[in-house]
Amino acid sequence: MSNTVDQAAQAAQRRPHVRFSTDVPRQSANDQRQRTADLGTAGLLAARQVVKSYYKERLAIPVLRGVDFAVRDGEFVAIVGQSGSGKSTLLHLLATLDAPDSGEIHFGGRRIDNLPSTSRDLLRNRCLGMIFQFYHLLPELTCLENVLTPCMIAEGVWNYWRRRRTFRERAEHLLEMVGLSHRLKHKPRELSGGEMQRAAIARALVADPEILLADEPTGNLDQKTGQGIMDILTQLNSEGLTVVMVTHDVTVAARADRIVRLVEGRVEPEI
Repeated sequence: MSNTVDQAAQAAQRRPHVRFSTDVPRQSANDQRQRTADLGTAGLLAARQVVKSYYKERLAIPVLRGVDFAVRDGEFVAIVGQSGSGKSTLLHLLATLDAPDSGEIHFGGRRIDNLPSTSRDLLRNRCLGMIFQFYHLLPELTCLENVLTPCMIAEGVWNYWRRRRTFRERAEHLLEMVGLSHRLKHKPRELSGGEMQRAAIARALVADPEILLADEPTGNLDQKTGQGIMDILTQLNSEGLTVVMVTHDVTVAARADRIVRLVEGRVEPEI
C-alpha cells in the first residue's frame, strides 16, 4: 500500500460505536453545516461542500449542489431521497469511483478525492467495501471465486498463490456467515437475487474494510429477502462495521441509526 493510503487507513482505526438521536429541534442550514463540519473533524468518511454536474453535450445537469455529509466510525447512516436527488452520485463520490467538480472527500482525516488513481484503487480494495443494487458478480466465476476476487487483485499472482489457503478459509467463513456455504461452486446464473446479494456482501467484506458502502442493496429484492439482507447489515454494524446505505425505501432506512435526506441535490436539515 502506498504511504498516502497507509496513513489514511491508519488514521481510520475503529472507535466505539456512536448513535445519534433524531429527537432534536429542526436545525437551520448554517447549524446543519456546522454540525457536519464537526462530524467531519472526527468522522471516518466525509464530503465537504461537494458539487457535481453531468453534461449532455453543452447542457450542464446539476446533481449535487454543495453537499456536506459525514459518518462516524461504527455508525449506520441511510441516505434517502427521490430518484434523481443525487443519492447514488454521492455514494460514488464517497467511494472515489467518481470525482466532484468542486469540494472534497475525506477518509480518516485525510483528503482522498485528489489521490492518484492507483492510490484510490488501493484504498477501495483495502478500506472500502461496496455492494450494488445489481450485484456485479462475474458470471464466469463461481460464488467462492467471486468473493476471492478482491484478494486476487490486491495480492497479485505470486502472493495470492502463496496465501491462497488463508484467503479461501476467510471467503468460506464469510459465505457461511451469509448462509451460502452450500453454494460455493455455483455460478451467479444458478443463484437467486437474494443469494447473489449475499455473495456480494461476502465479497465486500473479504478484505476486512473499515466501511461498507451499499447502493440500494434491497432494490431488486422482494420484501422478505430484502429484510434478510438488512438483518445481515444491521448485524455487521452491531459488531462495529460502519455502514453507509443509499435507499429509496423508508422502511429499510428506518433500520439505520441516522437518516440523511437529499432533496434536489442538497442535504435537508435533520429533525
